This record gives sequence, structure tokens and C-alpha cells, in this order.
Amino acid sequence: MTSAPLPHDPLWPRAGGWPARTGSRADLAVIGVPTWRTSLSTTGAHATPAAVRDALRRYSPALIRGADGAPVDLGELAVVDHGDVDEPDRPEGEARARAAVGAALAGARALVALGGDNALTVPVALGAWGDDLPTAGLVTFDAHHDLRDGVSNGSPVRRLVEAGLDPARVVQVGIADFANSATYARRARDLGLTVVTLDDLRARGNGAAGLADVVREALDVAGGAGGPVHLDVDVDVCDRSVAPGCPASVPGGLAAWELRALVRAAATDPRVRSVDLAEVDATADSPDGRTVRLAALCVLEVLAGLALRPR
Repeated sequence: MTSAPLPHDPLWPRAGGWPARTGSRADLAVIGVPTWRTSLSTTGAHATPAAVRDALRRYSPALIRGADGAPVDLGELAVVDHGDVDEPDRPEGEARARAAVGAALAGARALVALGGDNALTVPVALGAWGDDLPTAGLVTFDAHHDLRDGVSNGSPVRRLVEAGLDPARVVQVGIADFANSATYARRARDLGLTVVTLDDLRARGNGAAGLADVVREALDVAGGAGGPVHLDVDVDVCDRSVAPGCPASVPGGLAAWELRALVRAAATDPRVRSVDLAEVDATADSPDGRTVRLAALCVLEVLAGLALRPR
């Protein structure tokens, strides 16, 4: 996507230009985990972290109304970008990614990992959980169960369960008809995963308040053992009209505002320690870059959630 230079206004700071921070603590750690080599479909998802960072510059780090009704400058939160993990696919790359995520999160309240296809969920979640795996939980915003056999972007949930994640603390939100096989749907049921289908989500109604209720219930399940919760945000849960850069997005998925509301509601909860953004292929996006821009806004929604967390 080619565009004109962005205007400069000293009273309108831009997101993404995270200043250098001193000290040992940050509010949010950002790290790129550009997985793509085991994808089930042709993808250029390894180009996405850089594209998301660039898209962030289009937005202001400001909330119009915070918890007290006053504007909030998210630029006042400490954000540290740790760059990209080199070649994070396959066992050696996953080990690098796990170590990098663990190190980045050790100095931050929360972490966002920029993918990459959905294969990044395995090393990012394991790196974020560390020794807390026995009590950890997982929430996915995804149209797919991700329980396939083998090692690919279609298998992260199965692999995490096999690594020791208790399936009773896995909640999948947005699972769609015609996007999963009956065999994998039965596997989810037999494992005891909590599944909130796209139809279930819409039946709840009540706009953002209803979505927040779903998130709260999901986190009560995933965080029931008191351990950290990882949030997997697979952008292909969205309607194809707003996420054409996701190879597996389909017509009838979530609206962009719904995904953003879900992400902010989850990030507001201190049980969520880590988030990944997955399945955006920046090289296949529409000319206006709408999928990458949505992913960038999800980064800002995580930052907004941190700002709105109870003190």
C-alpha cells in the first residue's frame, strides 16, 4: 500500500513511536513473532509485524473517555518494542520465541505478540506461562478450533493441550459453521473445551455490554485456577469484508467493532498477561490495508485495556 506522508501536528501525537524507556518495568511489551513456514495455506504473514508497526502511526494513542469520563493519553504508558524473533518456526525457532517472550514479559505488565500465522500461539503462550502452565488458561477469538493433527497454524490448541494445558481452562469464542470439520468439533467436545459459537455470541445481544459479559465468563473459566491467561486473537474471526488479508476469513464473521470490543474487554482484566495477533497476511491485504489497520487497532485496544484496569 502506497500513501502520502502523514501530516505532522505537535498536538496530535501518533501511536507506535514508542519512546525509549529507562528502568526495568514497562506497561506493555511488544514483540514480533513472524511465523509462516508451516501454514496450511500460502501466506506472507511474516511481513505482518512490520506492517502493523507502520499502521500504528496512523492512529492517536488517545481515548476520548476514560473510566472517569476524561480523555486518556495512552502515550503516558510505558511501551517497549523488543523487535522480531528471528525465524520463529519449527523447534529451534519456537525455542527462541519462547525465551524471547518470557524475557520480554518479565519486565512488563502484559505482552502483545505480533504474528505471523496462528502457529505463534504455541511458543508465545508457553513463553508467557513459564512455570505456571499447570494453572494457566487460554481464550481464543477465532473462527476455528485449531485442533488439527500435525504441526501447522491449524494445530496450536491441540499442541498446547498436549504440552500440559488443562482443556477445561480453554475457551473458544467465535467458532463458526462451515469453518471446521465435524471431526474437530467432536474433538473439542470430547476434550471438554468451552465453545462459544458465533451464533451463541450474537444471541447474547446487548452490543458491547453483551460482548463484555461473554469475555468475563470466558475469563472466569480460563482463569479459574488462578494462573495467567493467554489471549489468542485470530483476526480471521472477522467478516471477510473487514479482514480480506486473512486467508481463512469468511463472509458473516464478526464486525471490526466487535473484535475491538472483545479485545479491550479482555485486556481490561488483570488475569490476561499475554496476547497474540494472528493470521493477518499483510501481502494479501486490500489496497487500503484494512486488515493490517484492524490488527494495529487491536494493539491499541490492549493498551486501552491496561489503562482502564482497576488500580
